[in-house]
Amino acid sequence: MMTIHQPPPTPAVTGSDTRPHAIVIGAGFGGLAAAVRLTARGYRVTVIDKLDRIGGRAYVHEQDGFRFDAGPTIITAPFIFEALWELHGERMDDHVTLKPLEPYYTLRWDDGRTFRCWSDADRMREEIAAFDAGDIAGYEDFLVESEKCFRTGFLRMIDEPFHSFGRMLAQMPHLIARRADRSVHALVSKYVRNENVRQSLSFHPLFIGGNPMRTSGVMSLISFLERKYGVHYAMGGTGALARGIADLAERHGTTYRLDTEVDEIVVRDGAARGVRLKGGETIEADCVVSNAEAGWTYTHLLRNHARKRWTDRKVARMKYSMSLIVWYFGTNRRYEDIGHHTIMMGPRYKGLITDIFDRKVLADDFSLYLYRPTASDPSLAPEGCDAFYVLAPVPNLDGDTDWTTMAEPYRQRIQDYLEGSVMPGLSDAIVTSKLTTPLDFRDRLLSTKGAAFGMEPTIFQLAWFRPHNISEEIADLYLVGAGTHPGAGLPGVVSSAAILDKLVPHAAQRA
Repeated sequence: MMTIHQPPPTPAVTGSDTRPHAIVIGAGFGGLAAAVRLTARGYRVTVIDKLDRIGGRAYVHEQDGFRFDAGPTIITAPFIFEALWELHGERMDDHVTLKPLEPYYTLRWDDGRTFRCWSDADRMREEIAAFDAGDIAGYEDFLVESEKCFRTGFLRMIDEPFHSFGRMLAQMPHLIARRADRSVHALVSKYVRNENVRQSLSFHPLFIGGNPMRTSGVMSLISFLERKYGVHYAMGGTGALARGIADLAERHGTTYRLDTEVDEIVVRDGAARGVRLKGGETIEADCVVSNAEAGWTYTHLLRNHARKRWTDRKVARMKYSMSLIVWYFGTNRRYEDIGHHTIMMGPRYKGLITDIFDRKVLADDFSLYLYRPTASDPSLAPEGCDAFYVLAPVPNLDGDTDWTTMAEPYRQRIQDYLEGSVMPGLSDAIVTSKLTTPLDFRDRLLSTKGAAFGMEPTIFQLAWFRPHNISEEIADLYLVGAGTHPGAGLPGVVSSAAILDKLVPHAAQRA
């Protein structure tokens, strides 16, 4: 069950720090949370990242007076983040401000109809009634099932390690009771009939790289999670939350080496004993935590070490999430009719998802997620301006799209669509622009096949079936981040670091 563990106090940092040394590869949310927890467990920590600033997928782009969150923007379950400060006797609220959003987001279809998601039950009933009043009772029943899934998939599993199959077997009765073999879309469809309502309640797996048609119905827990704990925005952007965690770790003995790439993990006598950098420097450590993508960790950082399970072939054969086209742009005017989070559903739902995940072709149509943080926080743009990003799910690099030639025409199609639907005059209003493609996910973020969320969360790629939080290949190597258990999304990534408390010996045990 999910708990907050309070380890013994951390020894003070001195000029001759003799604490056991832990290296964390990657300064994304998983790596930063790992650093906080390792310092609380008595370690001296060094975080190494190839990028020039912290954040990983939550990198912050600054351009022409605008600030753009590069990646994750949906913040829920704030207690998961608060726990990091509590480990060191601090309060998150003293360092980071989370603002609850209402509505959480707005779904919009091509015919102009909208569905807004609220925490208030009466408002949600009104939204459903606008499409089909007959679905209200089914929605209430769905929420009951969503809470049961939350108790199984979140409370029982999110911070539990699954490095032994016995741990997986112990959860099987609960998973069977929840019909974990049934997809999120199938579960939702059992309770509601209207297609718009079905889409509104089943799209959430896309936030964690999953196909709603085959992601386990247990992931419908997200509906209850959002209803109970809300959807929040970190003032200053998601990057401000990442910075807050990084500063917390630094206050308690973490150092950062940015713009520095790890070439391989050093293995001696079957155990991780440090890292070798691209320039040839070796840094010794008592243990290594990799927040790099799991596939990259095994196929590149351990390329010179024989592997029994996570061989190159095994990594290549796993199913990977979709990729993304992400267009960041700033405007010299404000679009007050656009909310904080808008999901623009295309003319096809199942068909488009099949094109992206299975056929891996770039379709003529698309669905979009439009993020306007300046609806809540004008500080991210110059006065009178708006900062946006819009992303489109696209096939990963298993497809044959040539993004060197297709990226800009595709971006232009997105711009034309936005201008013709919700952003009149957009072409003349754009004053800054930046584009990220699947090639950037592969080359800059070192994501296998350019997958934006790592391995796809199918039923046979969850929990024990994913790369484990403690490596079965070598001792003293641990994994955090989207590629291990529990998976992608901010609550999952930060919880992967919480699992370290159950796996990494306290520093006092190494003395």
